[in-house]
Amino acid sequence: MNNQKRVEILTRLRANNPKPETELNFSSPFELLVAVTLSAQATDVSVNKATDKLFPVANTPQAIVDLGVEGLKEYIKTIGLFNNKAINVVKLSQILLDKHGGEVPEDREALEALPGVGRKTANVVLNTAFGWPTIAVDTHIFRMANRTRFAPGKNVVEVEERMLKVVPAEFKVDVHHWFILHGRYTCLARKPRCGSCIIEDLCEFKDKVYPDE
Repeated sequence: MNNQKRVEILTRLRANNPKPETELNFSSPFELLVAVTLSAQATDVSVNKATDKLFPVANTPQAIVDLGVEGLKEYIKTIGLFNNKAINVVKLSQILLDKHGGEVPEDREALEALPGVGRKTANVVLNTAFGWPTIAVDTHIFRMANRTRFAPGKNVVEVEERMLKVVPAEFKVDVHHWFILHGRYTCLARKPRCGSCIIEDLCEFKDKVYPDE
């Protein structure tokens, strides 16, 4: 795919959704960090149902530590892998208290040093909480980048590096939200909705799917 097509794709996605936002509910960097950590192999909807009950009770590192692993499990037991996630969230909360004054650090290395926080989670926090031009490649972005040929890669790191190279600066802060939302609602994994896609004519996917087929 050439750069002219890429810019047109991004221009259309921006026009369709000028201020994209994550679908995870949060009101602080710490709430976002917890929500993203809980969202691994889980849907945003399931995470929101849990955190909508959790955050009014405990939405600071100290409150999470006070709640404890067993107490936290009661709020997140409907989410996949909740046992390990509860352990990680309590541990990372303690580290934030011990090493960062109870604040979420605006630093990739410090974020990735937290239990349960990998590169993707760090990218989401840096982008969504702090406005960094990072691109967190999840399954939706990986699928879209490869299917459309926008930024093909064999793994998420390759796709991330490729996107960082080809996406112009003016689009970098929002591109991962656009791709996630487009992948979630239009460019579906099994049956993409090509007939209602606003970038269908620019997409280089050869096996497009239409309702009458």
